[in-house]
Amino acid sequence: MSNTAPAWLLRGTQEIFPHQPDSSHPQENLTALLEQSGRPLRIKLGIDPTGTDIHLGHSIPFRKLRAFQDAGHTAVVIIGDFTAQIGDPTGKSEVRKQLTAEQVRANAENYLEQLRPILDFETPGRLEIRYNSEWLDSLNLAKIQELLATMTVSQMLAKEGFAERFAKETPIFLHEFLYPLMQGYDSVMVQADVELGGTDQKFNIAVGRDLQRHFGQKPQFGLLLPILIGTDGHQKMSKSLNNYVGLREDALSMYSKLEKTPDALLASYAELLTALEQLPENPREGQKLIALEIVTQFHGAAAAQAAQATAQAIVTEGNTANADNVAEFSLEQVQFPAKLFFLLSASGLCSSSGEGRRQIQGGAVRLEGERLEDVNHCFETPDSLVGKVLQVGKKKFIRFVP
Repeated sequence: MSNTAPAWLLRGTQEIFPHQPDSSHPQENLTALLEQSGRPLRIKLGIDPTGTDIHLGHSIPFRKLRAFQDAGHTAVVIIGDFTAQIGDPTGKSEVRKQLTAEQVRANAENYLEQLRPILDFETPGRLEIRYNSEWLDSLNLAKIQELLATMTVSQMLAKEGFAERFAKETPIFLHEFLYPLMQGYDSVMVQADVELGGTDQKFNIAVGRDLQRHFGQKPQFGLLLPILIGTDGHQKMSKSLNNYVGLREDALSMYSKLEKTPDALLASYAELLTALEQLPENPREGQKLIALEIVTQFHGAAAAQAAQATAQAIVTEGNTANADNVAEFSLEQVQFPAKLFFLLSASGLCSSSGEGRRQIQGGAVRLEGERLEDVNHCFETPDSLVGKVLQVGKKKFIRFVP
């Protein structure tokens, strides 16, 4: 194993189980375990493939998992093909829609393909990919009863979201109580030494630790990683909030989003998404450097540099939007919510809504230099458009005014 310093491995994480080693549990010291174990540790990270795409927020624990791989430890990626059919209730205000096994398997293949630029799939002994249906499919009623008997209803209601739903009399279904127990049982079956997860996974990781004790194993350490704030600078990165950067986005789209990272997020993006140790003092240079570094990870250096050059060219051409002869379009003429293709037609950038749809599908439409590819993209209010430039192709621009 590498002599990589534990301090570097633990950078950006919060050691939660235990919070601090003490005299009664001197062996529960992850730093000491990393330094003295003499064997590769088994580092667990579970994913439930409930969708098809991964964004940069999802990538954070996988980047940490890669750091453990590079230090000589074994990454154990649990594909929750069984648990995804239940759906993690964490943070949900209502029961999640259950997926079929076929949907979950297809999603899992997409997930793994997107993780190839991050994880080491090649070095022998560095990666195990396990599907939890391997052991959960065969659980009998006696084993399920044993798992259920390790936790009380009051303990389960302490889980994020359950207490709120209970107070509001929103239905909580019994199968949802099984989710944290099954995820915890994964830790037992793979004999995890450490489990990684976002800060919203504290409860589930703790259940795994308790179950390992129940089954006579040494309890795993839990390392929590921060939830990434999205490109809007306010809320967690989420596809539903349209403030995300997808791992499968083309190099130019990815670069265009990241070069607009809010100044307040530059330090956290650098720490959580890159290996950069220091950023330039000029925030604009920091934005470009972070964008270039991240795009390089997923598309390679040549594609990243080409994306940077293209983005700069678009900005240069778009500077004509500051000139007096660039048309302005008053948003008073539009009833909101408004679809993007309607705005293209109403503003005169396209001859019809149909042409607007075609231009969107062809990747020719940009707002402030950022490509918009969702034909059904909808703007709820005019506030998000005032002062911004909408572009079709290389020569058609309009600026939105109140």
